[in-house]
Amino acid sequence: MTVVAAIVLAAGEGSRFGGPKQQLLLPHVVRRVARTSVEDIVVIVGAHRFPVEGARVVACDDWQRGPGASLRAGLAALSPETEAAVVCLADGPLLSPDAVERVIEALRAGAGSVVAASYGGARGHPVCLGRDAWSDIPDEGGRALPAVLVPCDDLGAPGDVDTPNDLRGVEKLLGDD
Repeated sequence: MTVVAAIVLAAGEGSRFGGPKQQLLLPHVVRRVARTSVEDIVVIVGAHRFPVEGARVVACDDWQRGPGASLRAGLAALSPETEAAVVCLADGPLLSPDAVERVIEALRAGAGSVVAASYGGARGHPVCLGRDAWSDIPDEGGRALPAVLVPCDDLGAPGDVDTPNDLRGVEKLLGDD
């Protein structure tokens, strides 16, 4: 059985939001990831530093280089036994635990070393990276790597909260998780 960890990218500045939106959104994302088969949850912080309940926190000092720097910091923090990492975004609070499981299962079934959820045919998150893809992460992040897409339309997209108005739009959907 493949040992899988989760990396939640939360290093950004939140400039469009007007501050550290991660502190508001991460509890939802971490709770949802915790309901999956991942064995370790690592949250990458950068512009804003804060504790996160239910996850290990890793600081990325060069977060301004782009999401790839944050992802590389997260991958470097994983144990040598970890064979794959599911990458999630802190600003996607509607992440479905079933989408996490689908990308893991596709990777385990040999679909490819980079497997991404898709919604309406468009690539999204989560993304599962096999260890053999870890050395290829450019500064722009895993999105630059070709991926096998796994349809997750029936699960709903994880959301993308960039502004306070975006948050108001998803708050009613969050409930108590």
